[in-house]
Amino acid sequence: MTKQNVLVPEMKSGINLAITMAMSNSSILTMASQKPPAAPGGYIPISRKGFLKNLEINGEGRINAWVDSMRASSPTHIKATPSLVDHHDQSSWIVHHPSALDMFEQIIDASKGKQIVMFLDYDGTLSPIVDDPDQAFMSKAMRKTVRKLARCFPTAIVSGRCRDKVYSFVKLAELYYAGSHGMDIEGPAKGSKYKKGSHRILFQPASEFLPMMDEVYKQLVEKTSSTPRAKVENNKFCVSVHFRCVDEKKWNELAHQVRSVLKQYPKLRLTQGRKVLEIRPTIKWDKGKALEFLLESLGFANCTDVFPVYIGDDRSDEDAFKILREKGQGFGILVSKFPKETSASYSLQEPDEASYGLFATLGRVETTGDNLRRKAW
Repeated sequence: MTKQNVLVPEMKSGINLAITMAMSNSSILTMASQKPPAAPGGYIPISRKGFLKNLEINGEGRINAWVDSMRASSPTHIKATPSLVDHHDQSSWIVHHPSALDMFEQIIDASKGKQIVMFLDYDGTLSPIVDDPDQAFMSKAMRKTVRKLARCFPTAIVSGRCRDKVYSFVKLAELYYAGSHGMDIEGPAKGSKYKKGSHRILFQPASEFLPMMDEVYKQLVEKTSSTPRAKVENNKFCVSVHFRCVDEKKWNELAHQVRSVLKQYPKLRLTQGRKVLEIRPTIKWDKGKALEFLLESLGFANCTDVFPVYIGDDRSDEDAFKILREKGQGFGILVSKFPKETSASYSLQEPDEASYGLFATLGRVETTGDNLRRKAW
């Protein structure tokens, strides 16, 4: 068997993500029919008081819950939370969610004969988290690595961002893109051997909501204009209200402004990510559903010979992690330097753990044209 290492170089943010896979001449590795190497004991059920996946819109009392959740989602607040520091410290959490880097050999030993499919979040995974979401650029080195990855495996970017926005950041036509938390999916325009014939994959399960989302975006821009440094982003099937740069004393005011708009739209729901409130249609669709759709589009529906790998850092990625854990196929990797509840099997830390020389002890085999040839399917 020939081993090939695909290394994601250091990013300016300090995040450095290594993806190392082994390949055979006839097929790409995956794990055996069992579940992936277990993160001992599953996951730690850390209490999430104030961590609300779907924030209820109606009811004045809900504003306090929103603000509590906004505080809880702040990395600085998480770090200062006694329950996490005292009872679920970093070393204990790592035992339950071992480093994907440290577990590489075990993963390889359990991964043979199946097709790997890569799913990557964008913000906080391929790019650093930045104050201005319009400046979340990936490095040239990272782009080169993702391009190399896509030559080896079907690769998709799954993001809460608008699909066009993510594409403008990544600029790789050979990838699959799932924007707006999976509500806007498109297959490769060109350059992918995984694209079947001339069939173009395009799926937008919430297309009927487009006019409504445009209305909400315009109203939110107007309503939040009085809150300094609040930023409203139109992600097509999702509207994001970023409060990363907003003074915490203004969060209550911002929550009232958002609620005043959303209470007029009962067909929309509010969820939360890292320093962002996100407004989405109330359809049963998320990043986990997008993962399943893409696997089906690639011809892997109900297949036992596929090995999906999903890497992400945000709450919305948990929907995909949960799907993989329930299926017992592939695994999820959470990128986080703070302990938190997750359905991911493994972890990577940001920005300190993944530093220079990741996987150096495993050696590095340069990619060649022969290594990349795969059996047609």
